[in-house]
Amino acid sequence: MNAYTVDARDQPRFKMETDIRIYSRPCGLLKGRTVDISESGIAAMLTLEAPVGGMVELEFTLPSGPVAIHALVRQKNAFRYGFEFVDTDSVRELIRRTCRDLAVDQSLFSNFQ
Repeated sequence: MNAYTVDARDQPRFKMETDIRIYSRPCGLLKGRTVDISESGIAAMLTLEAPVGGMVELEFTLPSGPVAIHALVRQKNAFRYGFEFVDTDSVRELIRRTCRDLAVDQSLFSNFQ
């Protein structure tokens, strides 16, 4: 599996760029763009600040369609935020399947470069 890796994590990350909407009680609606995804979380670039340590609801689109999932804001580095998924329902299974598909797609793409 040839995963896109930013740093050492339990789960491999895969490039995935799509619009994301973040709903936060203290901040309201925030919009951004995803950078990468793993089975346990997602990274996104935001122009407004999200509360690190706070619980948020994320809405973004996977290749299989739109999803909404709760997450914890784990980290911030300049405009890049890391979110850890906390839901344990069917959405997590969709994310797992997406990561498996991205692993295959990105592995095939890297073999042609």
